Amino acid sequence: MTRDARLRAALLSLVLLAAASSAGPPPSPPSPTLSWRPLGSWSGRGKLQTESFTGETGSLRIRWTAKNETPGKIGHLTVDVHSAISGRPLQTMVDHDGVGQGEAFMAEDPRIFFAVVDSADVDWTLAIDEGVTR
Repeated sequence: MTRDARLRAALLSLVLLAAASSAGPPPSPPSPTLSWRPLGSWSGRGKLQTESFTGETGSLRIRWTAKNETPGKIGHLTVDVHSAISGRPLQTMVDHDGVGQGEAFMAEDPRIFFAVVDSADVDWTLAIDEGVTR
């Protein structure tokens, strides 16, 4: 190999090496984001069993309020989530005395659910959402 050919080969190697090193690491994939898809909402006073709803991810959020207590009494609100297949209770999501509001979360296997609301001396609202990643 002639001196010129070796010089061209060395220069070509340096150019290729410089191009490869200046590209930097590949960009990382975007982080998944969590959003909430509504599954149902209910309101009332007293007891209620919701209709069934399907949780495809099993990640649930319950947002609730308890208000308008009966004068002279302390209200109570309980919300239990059940398996719609077996009927068994899976988790007590809300167990609250008096007026208030809040949210609770649960992670379960994907399945069909229903909720049982039991309240005394308060009006209540309930919204159940499913966590989905995008």
